[in-house]
Amino acid sequence: MRKKIVYSLCFLTMVFMLAMPGFAAAADDTIKLGAVQALSGTFKDIGERYLDGAAYAVQVINENGGLLGKKVEIIRIDSEFKPDVATRKAQELILKDGVKFFYGGTGSAVGLSMAQLAEKQNVIMFTCDADVPAMTGEKCNKNFFRPGGHTEQRAYAVAHQTAKLGYKKIAIIAQDYSMGREAVTAFKRKMTELKPKTEFVIEIYHPAGTKDYAPYVSRILAAKPEVIFTPNWGNDMTLLLKQGRPMGMNQRIIAFYINDEVTIQSLANDDYIIGSLGTEIYDLDIPTKKNQEFVAKFYKDKGYYPTWLRGKAYMATMFWAEAVKKAGTTDVAAVIKAWEGLTYDGPAGLWTMRACDHQAQMPYYHIEIAKQSKYFKHAYGKVTGTASAKSVEIPCEKTGCKMKK
Repeated sequence: MRKKIVYSLCFLTMVFMLAMPGFAAAADDTIKLGAVQALSGTFKDIGERYLDGAAYAVQVINENGGLLGKKVEIIRIDSEFKPDVATRKAQELILKDGVKFFYGGTGSAVGLSMAQLAEKQNVIMFTCDADVPAMTGEKCNKNFFRPGGHTEQRAYAVAHQTAKLGYKKIAIIAQDYSMGREAVTAFKRKMTELKPKTEFVIEIYHPAGTKDYAPYVSRILAAKPEVIFTPNWGNDMTLLLKQGRPMGMNQRIIAFYINDEVTIQSLANDDYIIGSLGTEIYDLDIPTKKNQEFVAKFYKDKGYYPTWLRGKAYMATMFWAEAVKKAGTTDVAAVIKAWEGLTYDGPAGLWTMRACDHQAQMPYYHIEIAKQSKYFKHAYGKVTGTASAKSVEIPCEKTGCKMKK
Protein backbone atom coordinates (compact mmCIF):
# COMPACT_ATOMS: atom_id res chain seq x y z
CA MET A 1 0.00 0.00 0.00
CA ARG A 2 2.78 2.36 0.99
CA LYS A 3 4.59 1.65 -2.31
CA LYS A 4 1.46 2.49 -4.29
CA ILE A 5 1.15 5.81 -2.47
CA VAL A 6 4.80 6.62 -3.15
CA TYR A 7 4.44 5.76 -6.86
CA SER A 8 1.28 7.85 -7.10
CA LEU A 9 3.00 10.83 -5.49
CA CYS A 10 5.97 10.50 -7.86
CA PHE A 11 3.64 10.34 -10.85
CA LEU A 12 1.68 13.40 -9.74
CA THR A 13 4.91 15.29 -9.08
CA MET A 14 6.16 14.53 -12.58
CA VAL A 15 2.88 15.63 -14.15
CA PHE A 16 3.04 18.85 -12.15
CA MET A 17 6.65 19.50 -13.19
CA LEU A 18 5.92 18.89 -16.86
CA ALA A 19 3.10 21.42 -16.65
CA MET A 20 5.44 24.08 -15.27
CA PRO A 21 6.81 26.44 -17.98
CA GLY A 22 10.34 26.30 -16.58
CA PHE A 23 10.53 22.52 -16.72
CA ALA A 24 9.09 22.39 -20.24
CA ALA A 25 11.72 24.87 -21.40
CA ALA A 26 14.48 22.83 -19.78
CA ALA A 27 13.27 19.71 -21.59
CA ASP A 28 13.24 21.58 -24.91
CA ASP A 29 16.49 23.52 -24.70
CA THR A 30 18.09 21.90 -27.76
CA ILE A 31 17.34 22.19 -31.48
CA LYS A 32 18.27 18.93 -33.17
CA LEU A 33 19.52 18.78 -36.75
CA GLY A 34 19.75 15.35 -38.37
CA ALA A 35 22.67 15.16 -40.82
CA VAL A 36 21.98 12.44 -43.40
CA GLN A 37 25.25 11.54 -45.11
CA ALA A 38 27.09 8.61 -46.65
CA LEU A 39 29.44 7.92 -43.74
CA SER A 40 30.51 4.45 -44.83
CA GLY A 41 31.26 2.73 -48.12
CA THR A 42 32.47 4.14 -51.43
CA PHE A 43 31.31 7.72 -50.87
CA LYS A 44 32.41 8.02 -47.23
CA ASP A 45 34.93 10.74 -48.04
CA ILE A 46 32.26 12.89 -49.71
CA GLY A 47 29.78 12.41 -46.87
CA GLU A 48 32.33 13.16 -44.18
CA ARG A 49 33.43 16.40 -45.84
CA TYR A 50 29.83 17.60 -46.14
CA LEU A 51 29.18 16.64 -42.51
CA ASP A 52 32.34 18.44 -41.40
CA GLY A 53 31.10 21.72 -42.90
CA ALA A 54 27.64 21.41 -41.36
CA ALA A 55 29.07 20.47 -37.96
CA TYR A 56 31.35 23.51 -38.07
CA ALA A 57 28.35 25.76 -38.76
CA VAL A 58 26.65 24.30 -35.70
CA GLN A 59 29.82 24.95 -33.70
CA VAL A 60 29.86 28.60 -34.76
CA ILE A 61 26.14 28.99 -34.03
CA ASN A 62 26.61 27.61 -30.50
CA GLU A 63 29.70 29.75 -29.89
CA ASN A 64 27.54 32.78 -30.61
CA GLY A 65 24.76 31.95 -28.17
CA GLY A 66 22.93 29.22 -30.04
CA LEU A 67 19.73 29.51 -32.03
CA LEU A 68 16.73 31.20 -30.39
CA GLY A 69 18.74 30.93 -27.18
CA LYS A 70 19.01 27.15 -27.55
CA LYS A 71 21.95 24.90 -28.27
CA VAL A 72 21.93 23.25 -31.68
CA GLU A 73 22.81 19.55 -31.72
CA ILE A 74 23.82 17.80 -34.92
CA ILE A 75 22.91 14.10 -35.13
CA ARG A 76 24.98 11.94 -37.49
CA ILE A 77 22.92 9.63 -39.71
CA ASP A 78 24.80 7.20 -41.94
CA SER A 79 22.66 6.77 -45.04
CA GLU A 80 25.05 4.11 -46.37
CA PHE A 81 24.20 5.80 -49.70
CA LYS A 82 20.85 3.95 -49.61
CA PRO A 83 17.48 5.78 -49.76
CA ASP A 84 15.63 3.20 -47.65
CA VAL A 85 18.29 3.23 -44.94
CA ALA A 86 18.31 7.04 -44.82
CA THR A 87 14.54 7.39 -44.53
CA ARG A 88 14.21 4.59 -41.97
CA LYS A 89 16.79 6.15 -39.67
CA ALA A 90 15.35 9.64 -40.14
CA GLN A 91 11.82 8.46 -39.41
CA GLU A 92 12.97 6.90 -36.14
CA LEU A 93 14.39 10.25 -35.07
CA ILE A 94 11.18 12.03 -36.05
CA LEU A 95 8.94 9.65 -34.12
CA LYS A 96 11.14 9.00 -31.08
CA ASP A 97 13.00 12.28 -30.63
CA GLY A 98 10.78 14.80 -32.38
CA VAL A 99 13.51 15.92 -34.81
CA LYS A 100 12.10 18.55 -37.16
CA PHE A 101 15.10 19.45 -39.31
CA PHE A 102 17.32 17.39 -41.58
CA TYR A 103 20.28 18.27 -43.76
CA GLY A 104 22.27 16.28 -46.34
CA GLY A 105 21.23 13.73 -48.90
CA THR A 106 24.46 12.95 -50.76
CA GLY A 107 23.26 11.01 -53.80
CA SER A 108 20.18 12.19 -55.66
CA ALA A 109 18.15 9.06 -54.82
CA VAL A 110 18.80 9.60 -51.11
CA GLY A 111 17.99 13.29 -51.38
CA LEU A 112 14.72 12.67 -53.22
CA SER A 113 13.63 10.06 -50.67
CA MET A 114 14.42 12.38 -47.78
CA ALA A 115 12.48 15.21 -49.43
CA GLN A 116 9.44 12.96 -49.79
CA LEU A 117 9.75 11.85 -46.16
CA ALA A 118 9.91 15.48 -45.06
CA GLU A 119 6.62 16.23 -46.79
CA LYS A 120 4.97 13.11 -45.39
CA GLN A 121 6.07 13.77 -41.80
CA ASN A 122 5.84 17.58 -42.00
CA VAL A 123 9.47 18.27 -41.16
CA ILE A 124 12.05 20.29 -43.11
CA MET A 125 14.76 18.76 -45.28
CA PHE A 126 17.46 20.88 -46.95
CA THR A 127 20.44 20.04 -49.11
CA CYS A 128 23.37 21.53 -50.98
CA ASP A 129 24.51 18.00 -51.89
CA ALA A 130 21.95 16.56 -54.30
CA ASP A 131 22.00 18.49 -57.59
CA VAL A 132 19.23 16.82 -59.59
CA PRO A 133 16.98 19.65 -60.94
CA ALA A 134 13.77 17.68 -60.34
CA MET A 135 14.05 18.18 -56.58
CA THR A 136 13.09 21.83 -57.05
CA GLY A 137 11.32 21.05 -60.32
CA GLU A 138 8.53 18.59 -60.97
CA LYS A 139 9.20 16.79 -57.64
CA CYS A 140 9.33 19.91 -55.48
CA ASN A 141 7.44 20.16 -52.20
CA LYS A 142 6.93 22.78 -49.50
CA ASN A 143 9.01 20.90 -46.91
CA PHE A 144 12.16 20.72 -49.03
CA PHE A 145 14.69 23.52 -49.60
CA ARG A 146 17.89 23.60 -51.62
CA PRO A 147 20.34 26.22 -50.29
CA GLY A 148 22.78 25.16 -52.99
CA GLY A 149 22.96 24.90 -56.75
CA HIS A 150 21.73 22.28 -59.20
CA THR A 151 22.94 20.72 -62.43
CA GLU A 152 21.33 23.19 -64.86
CA GLN A 153 22.52 26.27 -62.98
CA ARG A 154 26.08 24.92 -62.91
CA ALA A 155 25.93 24.00 -66.61
CA TYR A 156 24.80 27.54 -67.43
CA ALA A 157 27.68 28.98 -65.38
CA VAL A 158 30.20 26.76 -67.20
CA ALA A 159 28.70 27.80 -70.54
CA HIS A 160 29.14 31.49 -69.67
CA GLN A 161 32.75 30.77 -68.74
CA THR A 162 33.36 28.90 -72.02
CA ALA A 163 31.62 31.50 -74.17
CA LYS A 164 33.76 34.33 -72.74
CA LEU A 165 36.89 32.50 -73.81
CA GLY A 166 35.67 32.31 -77.41
CA TYR A 167 35.97 28.56 -78.01
CA LYS A 168 34.02 27.34 -81.03
CA LYS A 169 34.88 23.62 -81.36
CA ILE A 170 34.01 21.65 -78.25
CA ALA A 171 34.36 17.95 -77.42
CA ILE A 172 32.08 16.49 -74.74
CA ILE A 173 32.69 13.42 -72.59
CA ALA A 174 30.36 12.48 -69.74
CA GLN A 175 29.34 9.65 -67.46
CA ASP A 176 26.33 7.81 -68.88
CA TYR A 177 23.70 8.38 -66.22
CA SER A 178 21.04 10.99 -65.49
CA MET A 179 23.30 13.72 -64.08
CA GLY A 180 25.85 13.37 -66.88
CA ARG A 181 23.23 13.62 -69.61
CA GLU A 182 21.33 16.45 -67.88
CA ALA A 183 24.56 18.42 -67.54
CA VAL A 184 25.42 18.01 -71.22
CA THR A 185 21.91 18.94 -72.38
CA ALA A 186 21.89 22.12 -70.29
CA PHE A 187 25.44 23.08 -71.30
CA LYS A 188 24.69 22.68 -75.02
CA ARG A 189 21.43 24.62 -74.67
CA LYS A 190 23.11 27.61 -73.04
CA MET A 191 26.19 27.53 -75.31
CA THR A 192 23.96 27.54 -78.38
CA GLU A 193 22.10 30.52 -76.95
CA LEU A 194 25.29 32.44 -76.11
CA LYS A 195 27.34 31.39 -79.15
CA PRO A 196 25.05 30.08 -81.93
CA LYS A 197 28.02 29.07 -84.11
CA THR A 198 29.44 26.70 -81.49
CA GLU A 199 30.31 23.30 -82.96
CA PHE A 200 30.14 20.20 -80.75
CA VAL A 201 32.64 18.08 -82.64
CA ILE A 202 32.06 14.89 -80.63
CA GLU A 203 29.78 13.78 -77.79
CA ILE A 204 30.81 10.70 -75.80
CA TYR A 205 29.05 8.92 -72.95
CA HIS A 206 30.78 6.19 -70.95
CA PRO A 207 29.81 4.00 -68.00
CA ALA A 208 30.47 5.51 -64.57
CA GLY A 209 33.52 3.82 -63.09
CA THR A 210 35.27 3.33 -66.45
CA LYS A 211 38.85 2.07 -66.10
CA ASP A 212 40.14 2.33 -69.68
CA TYR A 213 39.83 5.74 -71.32
CA ALA A 214 42.15 5.11 -74.24
CA PRO A 215 39.36 4.42 -76.81
CA TYR A 216 37.49 7.58 -75.78
CA VAL A 217 40.62 9.74 -75.82
CA SER A 218 41.50 8.49 -79.32
CA ARG A 219 38.07 9.54 -80.57
CA ILE A 220 38.42 12.96 -78.94
CA LEU A 221 41.83 13.52 -80.52
CA ALA A 222 40.49 12.54 -83.95
CA ALA A 223 37.72 15.15 -83.63
CA LYS A 224 40.32 17.92 -83.09
CA PRO A 225 38.44 20.06 -80.55
CA GLU A 226 39.72 23.35 -79.17
CA VAL A 227 38.50 22.52 -75.68
CA ILE A 228 36.91 19.58 -73.78
CA PHE A 229 33.83 19.87 -71.56
CA THR A 230 33.11 17.19 -68.94
CA PRO A 231 30.80 16.92 -65.94
CA ASN A 232 32.83 13.90 -64.76
CA TRP A 233 33.84 13.73 -61.12
CA GLY A 234 35.83 11.55 -58.74
CA ASN A 235 37.87 8.70 -60.20
CA ASP A 236 36.32 9.18 -63.66
CA MET A 237 37.79 12.67 -63.73
CA THR A 238 41.17 11.50 -62.41
CA LEU A 239 41.56 8.65 -64.91
CA LEU A 240 40.44 10.77 -67.87
CA LEU A 241 43.35 13.12 -67.17
CA LYS A 242 45.88 10.49 -66.09
CA GLN A 243 45.36 8.43 -69.24
CA GLY A 244 44.48 11.21 -71.66
CA ARG A 245 47.36 13.61 -71.09
CA PRO A 246 50.15 11.13 -71.96
CA MET A 247 48.23 10.25 -75.15
CA GLY A 248 48.37 13.86 -76.32
CA MET A 249 45.04 15.13 -75.03
CA ASN A 250 46.45 18.57 -74.33
CA GLN A 251 43.28 20.60 -74.75
CA ARG A 252 42.00 22.67 -71.87
CA ILE A 253 39.47 20.87 -69.69
CA ILE A 254 36.33 22.75 -68.68
CA ALA A 255 34.68 20.75 -65.93
CA PHE A 256 31.90 20.70 -63.37
CA TYR A 257 33.95 19.69 -60.36
CA ILE A 258 37.53 20.79 -60.93
CA ASN A 259 38.71 22.41 -57.69
CA ASP A 260 38.74 19.38 -55.42
CA GLU A 261 42.07 19.06 -53.63
CA VAL A 262 41.57 15.29 -53.32
CA THR A 263 41.26 14.90 -57.11
CA ILE A 264 44.21 17.22 -57.73
CA GLN A 265 46.45 15.32 -55.30
CA SER A 266 45.43 11.95 -56.73
CA LEU A 267 46.74 12.98 -60.17
CA ALA A 268 50.30 13.11 -58.75
CA ASN A 269 51.19 15.47 -61.61
CA ASP A 270 50.04 19.08 -61.45
CA ASP A 271 50.78 19.56 -65.15
CA TYR A 272 47.79 17.35 -65.97
CA ILE A 273 45.34 19.87 -64.48
CA ILE A 274 46.99 23.33 -64.50
CA GLY A 275 44.96 25.65 -66.71
CA SER A 276 41.77 23.61 -66.40
CA LEU A 277 38.59 25.53 -65.68
CA GLY A 278 35.50 25.01 -63.57
CA THR A 279 32.81 26.83 -61.66
CA GLU A 280 31.48 26.57 -58.12
CA ILE A 281 29.16 28.28 -55.64
CA TYR A 282 31.90 28.29 -53.01
CA ASP A 283 35.68 28.54 -53.17
CA LEU A 284 38.47 29.47 -50.75
CA ASP A 285 39.59 32.19 -53.13
CA ILE A 286 36.35 34.21 -53.19
CA PRO A 287 37.64 37.76 -52.55
CA THR A 288 35.19 38.94 -49.91
CA LYS A 289 36.01 40.01 -46.38
CA LYS A 290 33.47 37.57 -44.96
CA ASN A 291 35.06 34.68 -46.83
CA GLN A 292 38.56 35.63 -45.75
CA GLU A 293 37.40 35.77 -42.13
CA PHE A 294 35.59 32.43 -42.47
CA VAL A 295 38.59 30.67 -44.02
CA ALA A 296 40.97 32.08 -41.39
CA LYS A 297 38.77 31.06 -38.45
CA PHE A 298 38.08 27.59 -39.86
CA TYR A 299 41.81 27.00 -40.36
CA LYS A 300 42.61 28.27 -36.87
CA ASP A 301 39.98 25.99 -35.32
CA LYS A 302 40.52 22.89 -37.47
CA GLY A 303 44.05 23.05 -38.88
CA TYR A 304 42.89 22.65 -42.50
CA TYR A 305 40.82 24.62 -44.98
CA PRO A 306 37.05 24.60 -45.66
CA THR A 307 37.46 23.52 -49.27
CA TRP A 308 34.61 22.76 -51.65
CA LEU A 309 32.04 20.55 -49.88
CA ARG A 310 32.84 21.85 -46.41
CA GLY A 311 32.27 25.45 -47.44
CA LYS A 312 28.99 24.67 -49.19
CA ALA A 313 27.65 22.67 -46.24
CA TYR A 314 28.64 25.43 -43.82
CA MET A 315 26.70 28.05 -45.76
CA ALA A 316 23.65 25.83 -46.31
CA THR A 317 23.43 25.20 -42.56
CA MET A 318 23.92 28.85 -41.67
CA PHE A 319 21.19 29.78 -44.17
CA TRP A 320 18.81 27.34 -42.42
CA ALA A 321 19.72 28.92 -39.09
CA GLU A 322 18.86 32.36 -40.47
CA ALA A 323 15.40 31.08 -41.43
CA VAL A 324 14.79 29.67 -37.94
CA LYS A 325 16.02 32.93 -36.43
CA LYS A 326 13.67 34.96 -38.62
CA ALA A 327 10.74 32.68 -37.74
CA GLY A 328 11.47 33.12 -34.04
CA THR A 329 10.29 29.56 -33.47
CA THR A 330 11.00 25.98 -34.53
CA ASP A 331 7.44 25.53 -35.75
CA VAL A 332 7.79 23.95 -39.18
CA ALA A 333 5.13 26.05 -40.93
CA ALA A 334 6.64 29.25 -39.53
CA VAL A 335 10.18 28.31 -40.63
CA ILE A 336 8.95 27.45 -44.13
CA LYS A 337 7.27 30.85 -44.42
CA ALA A 338 10.34 32.64 -43.03
CA TRP A 339 12.76 30.92 -45.41
CA GLU A 340 10.77 31.77 -48.53
CA GLY A 341 12.26 34.93 -50.04
CA LEU A 342 14.98 35.15 -47.37
CA THR A 343 18.46 36.39 -48.34
CA TYR A 344 21.61 35.17 -46.58
CA ASP A 345 24.72 37.33 -46.85
CA GLY A 346 27.54 34.83 -46.32
CA PRO A 347 31.13 34.07 -47.37
CA ALA A 348 30.05 33.44 -50.98
CA GLY A 349 27.91 36.55 -51.38
CA LEU A 350 24.14 36.91 -51.40
CA TRP A 351 22.01 33.77 -51.55
CA THR A 352 18.23 34.21 -51.89
CA MET A 353 15.72 31.41 -51.36
CA ARG A 354 13.13 31.61 -54.11
CA ALA A 355 9.60 31.05 -52.81
CA CYS A 356 8.19 29.47 -55.98
CA ASP A 357 10.36 26.33 -55.86
CA HIS A 358 12.57 26.64 -52.75
CA GLN A 359 15.66 26.81 -54.96
CA ALA A 360 18.40 29.18 -53.82
CA GLN A 361 19.57 31.77 -56.31
CA MET A 362 23.27 32.61 -56.00
CA PRO A 363 26.33 33.56 -58.03
CA TYR A 364 28.79 31.00 -59.40
CA TYR A 365 32.52 31.65 -59.37
CA HIS A 366 34.74 30.87 -62.36
CA ILE A 367 37.88 29.02 -61.33
CA GLU A 368 41.16 28.30 -63.08
CA ILE A 369 43.65 25.78 -61.69
CA ALA A 370 46.93 27.61 -61.07
CA LYS A 371 50.41 26.26 -60.41
CA GLN A 372 50.91 28.37 -57.28
CA SER A 373 48.46 28.47 -54.36
CA LYS A 374 48.59 30.22 -51.01
CA TYR A 375 46.65 27.32 -49.50
CA PHE A 376 48.51 24.25 -50.76
CA LYS A 377 51.91 23.15 -52.05
CA HIS A 378 50.20 21.56 -55.06
CA ALA A 379 48.21 23.27 -57.81
CA TYR A 380 44.86 24.72 -56.82
CA GLY A 381 42.18 27.04 -58.14
CA LYS A 382 41.96 30.79 -58.26
CA VAL A 383 38.77 32.75 -58.86
CA THR A 384 38.86 34.51 -62.24
CA GLY A 385 35.31 35.81 -62.57
CA THR A 386 31.66 35.48 -61.63
CA ALA A 387 28.43 34.33 -63.23
CA SER A 388 25.65 36.32 -61.58
CA ALA A 389 22.65 34.65 -60.03
CA LYS A 390 20.47 36.16 -62.75
CA SER A 391 22.64 34.77 -65.55
CA VAL A 392 22.19 31.16 -64.37
CA GLU A 393 18.56 31.45 -63.30
CA ILE A 394 15.97 28.94 -64.48
CA PRO A 395 12.64 30.86 -64.56
CA CYS A 396 10.00 29.54 -62.18
CA GLU A 397 7.59 28.76 -64.99
CA LYS A 398 10.19 26.52 -66.66
CA THR A 399 11.12 24.40 -63.63
CA GLY A 400 8.00 22.21 -63.62
CA CYS A 401 7.45 22.92 -59.91
CA LYS A 402 3.82 23.13 -58.84
CA MET A 403 4.15 23.46 -55.10
CA LYS A 404 1.20 22.69 -52.87
CA LYS A 405 1.10 25.11 -49.97
